[in-house]
Amino acid sequence: MYNIKRLLHVKGKKHVSATEVALSWDSFNKGDVFLLDLGKVLIQWNGPSCSIAEKSRGLALARSIRDSERGGRAQIGIIDSERDSPDLMQIMRMVLGERRGELRDAVPDTKADELQKANVRLYHVYEKDNDLVVQEIATRPLTQDLLQHEDCYILDQGGFKIYVWRGKASSPEEKKAAFTRAVGFIQAKGYPSSTNVEVINDGAESAMFKQLFQRWTEKNETQGLGKVHTTGKIAKVEQVKFDTTQLHARPELAAEQRMVDDASGEIQVWRIEDLEMQPVNPKMYGQFYGGDCYLVLYTYLRSGRPHYVLYMWQGRHASVDEITACALNAIELDRKYGDEAVQVRVTMGKEPRHFLAIFKGKLVIYEGGTSRAQKSSPEPAIRLFQVRGTDEVNTKATEVPARASSLNSNDVFLLSTSQLCYLWCGKGCSGDEREMAKMVADIISRRDKHTILEGQEPAEFWEALGGKAPYASEKRFQEQITQYQPRLFECSNQTGRFIMTEVVGFCQEDLDEDDVMLLDTWEEIFLWVGKASNTQERNEAIASAKEYLKTHPAGRDLATPIILVKQGYEPLNFTGWFNAWDPYKWSDGKSYEEMKSSLGDVSAISEIKVDLNNLSLNKRTLSTTSLAGSAAANASSEYKSHFSHSDSNSNSYSNNYNSNNSHSSPAMVPNGEGIYSREVLMHRTVDELPEGVDPTKKECYLSDADFHDIFGKSKDEFYQMPKWKQQNEKKQFGLF
Repeated sequence: MYNIKRLLHVKGKKHVSATEVALSWDSFNKGDVFLLDLGKVLIQWNGPSCSIAEKSRGLALARSIRDSERGGRAQIGIIDSERDSPDLMQIMRMVLGERRGELRDAVPDTKADELQKANVRLYHVYEKDNDLVVQEIATRPLTQDLLQHEDCYILDQGGFKIYVWRGKASSPEEKKAAFTRAVGFIQAKGYPSSTNVEVINDGAESAMFKQLFQRWTEKNETQGLGKVHTTGKIAKVEQVKFDTTQLHARPELAAEQRMVDDASGEIQVWRIEDLEMQPVNPKMYGQFYGGDCYLVLYTYLRSGRPHYVLYMWQGRHASVDEITACALNAIELDRKYGDEAVQVRVTMGKEPRHFLAIFKGKLVIYEGGTSRAQKSSPEPAIRLFQVRGTDEVNTKATEVPARASSLNSNDVFLLSTSQLCYLWCGKGCSGDEREMAKMVADIISRRDKHTILEGQEPAEFWEALGGKAPYASEKRFQEQITQYQPRLFECSNQTGRFIMTEVVGFCQEDLDEDDVMLLDTWEEIFLWVGKASNTQERNEAIASAKEYLKTHPAGRDLATPIILVKQGYEPLNFTGWFNAWDPYKWSDGKSYEEMKSSLGDVSAISEIKVDLNNLSLNKRTLSTTSLAGSAAANASSEYKSHFSHSDSNSNSYSNNYNSNNSHSSPAMVPNGEGIYSREVLMHRTVDELPEGVDPTKKECYLSDADFHDIFGKSKDEFYQMPKWKQQNEKKQFGLF
């Protein structure tokens, strides 16, 4: 159906949505996005002070209408500046008339959010004890799982439009009653008599209906690796034994275990020396000294492209200048990798689990000193290390004071002397812990290793520790793990001081591109930085997180890791805290500008006339300027083939459409024997193809030049590819 002419108003901050408004310049304002839908053409007009979220949501809606409702055959034009888009503005003036006076100022987005939340209401229509019941069940934010296949629902969009959603398994009585009640809303609520009631069938929802929900997932759409969405089911975090192979398939497990991936990626380590980055010898990877600061860049592949985690390890005895230089060098290193790295501040002794895992059980933390070649003081002859961990994922050795009181019956300790290295095994340690300690011992000391059990220590052992002394010997109590409920806060400095507002019952939709958001999972603090957040908020993000920890009523540990995450580059241990995370939100990872450029150069089409009588477009002539890109060429042919007769008749749009597809149309004349122009073949149904053209082999009828221009390869090269790959490319270019 292309017999459409409507104006959509896209607005909001937290809940960006679209409503149909009067087809007039009076509906416009400076701060919002408006979408003029003319069936075969969709023009997005961006107000001079609209937000990036509104631009992106408007474009996503336009693409959804084009692809799901118009078979991919509508053209989308964007007006970011009226002066730079004269052709598109000409179309708008033909539809809306000349604009008189100044545009209105916009209503603040926060007020619009409140209005939208108050106005959108969902009603449940169902049978109960042989009676039909209509019950209000929800307002904004609406979720897809509210709609059950067995019943019908009425969605009242504040009088702008009323939708009737009919479940597949609902009864005929429910369907009839739902429509009747929806019509009754018009009079009961005092809506204008012209209010539209639209019937939506389960499984065939329109783009305008779906955009009223927080997230809409099509049936059998996969999430992550093979995770299939089923309406009405919510993902649950199960208590299972940790298995790194499940991380990518189960983001909630990645969050629970604080793991980005299985730690099999590549690492690079630098030490801060003279306030500059100095590469560390790979043989020394995993050995950290309390007098230094280090940068550790971890690179891993996800969906075929590299992702980065940048750890900033700060030694307990490092100087303030070194800690500052570490942060500044991290910013420079992040820029080198396209500002895509997740930044993690790590204070000595508070290393997160993934940090331990990337060193494969060989992480050793020395209390003081430095790993620099010119050491200011000699290393002590006797050193004591506490080893904790049962495998390569969770093991580290930490230096403790070399005295008996440092021992603990629950762990393994390594005592390095000038003659021997003792492996002291407490009564409460496990066999796995002993095995990991043996591996670490080879890093700490090259001396002979001597294993001793608690209670069987030789005199030399106690002598090295300065004599016997009491130490912790109680059996470790089984820790009772309680699930900490993560909390999300919106960070703002708009009032001149730092304010954090908690988002209750948060979801991915609450991550605002204009803001910095703080996610507190207790063991770490995530700072999520939106693409459109202001510079001051970004610069103050880390300081704000520290302030949050400092002022927390629970007396939080100030050494809690702070992790900086950028929009579009979220790691699994962040996304796992959100139910049903959509990796393709925010325009499939593309910025608004990238989305816009992917539309092609539709602005090169000029002199398009709108016939207001039959809602068609008349493409009278093409400008003499060449049309850049295949998208523009396709667009010109669409206008030529569909709108060439509107000046000579006043038939309905459907009649006009059919007449334009007859074989007498100039566009259908073949260029040569068996060869047709690309316009005749691309994005055409079987009925629209010339006589004799095999619809399963449309690409065969292209000229060699057109074929190479579209596919970027010769026909011989194309047919040597696997069949599935050929079909994918044919789908991509409208030749399937």
